[in-house]
Amino acid sequence: MERYLEAFWQATTNFAGYTWREITFQVDPWYVNYFWWLVVLSLAVWGLEIAFPWRKGQARVRKDFWLDAFYMFFNFYIFKIVIFMAFSEWTYMLVNDVFGSGWENKLIIVDMQKYPAWIQLLVFFVATDFIQWFTHVLLHRIPFLWRFHKVHHSVEEMGFAAHLRYHWMENVFYTPMKYIMVMLIGNFYPEQAFIVFYIAIAIGHLNHANIHLTYGPLKYLINNPVMHLWHHVYNMPNGRKYGLNYGISLSVWDYIFGTADIPKDDAHIKIGFPGVEKFPKGFWGQIAYGWNLTRWEGKKEEDA
Repeated sequence: MERYLEAFWQATTNFAGYTWREITFQVDPWYVNYFWWLVVLSLAVWGLEIAFPWRKGQARVRKDFWLDAFYMFFNFYIFKIVIFMAFSEWTYMLVNDVFGSGWENKLIIVDMQKYPAWIQLLVFFVATDFIQWFTHVLLHRIPFLWRFHKVHHSVEEMGFAAHLRYHWMENVFYTPMKYIMVMLIGNFYPEQAFIVFYIAIAIGHLNHANIHLTYGPLKYLINNPVMHLWHHVYNMPNGRKYGLNYGISLSVWDYIFGTADIPKDDAHIKIGFPGVEKFPKGFWGQIAYGWNLTRWEGKKEEDA
């Protein structure tokens, strides 16, 4: 137990220290700085929203703007400092204790070490995006998981910061799935992995932004604001009970598996979900909502 407590403290302090070095520009190389990438990217996309608004009547500081801004940094840093990095280390240690060291090598399907860095990056991007798409589908189809995912869908005015409005439990659902995928492709250690992260965050911000982008023919490959707005639609169209357009960065999975649907190009569709009017409006109420099992168990909710 002492070893686990030491690991918990070490992981927490290490990540907190790294975050502080990012904030104070002490990381090397300087361009691998996730904190300031998030800040600069957010300001840039917000600037695009102000300069080229798709919904022209929407306020520059829209409804729940500051709540979503808080979620951005909470999910990116505060939660990771306090809980996530430490428990990730615990999980890794526990699996090693149970199965022995080197267990992950037995899962490798494709050894990426022999391939150039650009192929490793491409495979990593596509593979992790697919597993996130699959996990996203589960968040919509499994009632217990949907309770947590409702936090993200409680947005009633879309803007870039809504990208990272989500319940912290989603990290718990997504991350093990991504770890499994990385272990399956095996020996993926390119120093340029931050590029994939930067691209994914940029696409996510744009998907939620109040700007009109479709990317022309590339819309069948890359997710976009028009497509993703329909993912947030209040009433699902065409009998799609569990949702549509689940893509994270890539839209291709939705087209392959038949979950893509854009009934029309409309900036003003109502978003949310039936019952969102009664959904908690504050941070703590939203965080507590997913754990309210009394409401979830044994009855069908009007807003499920």
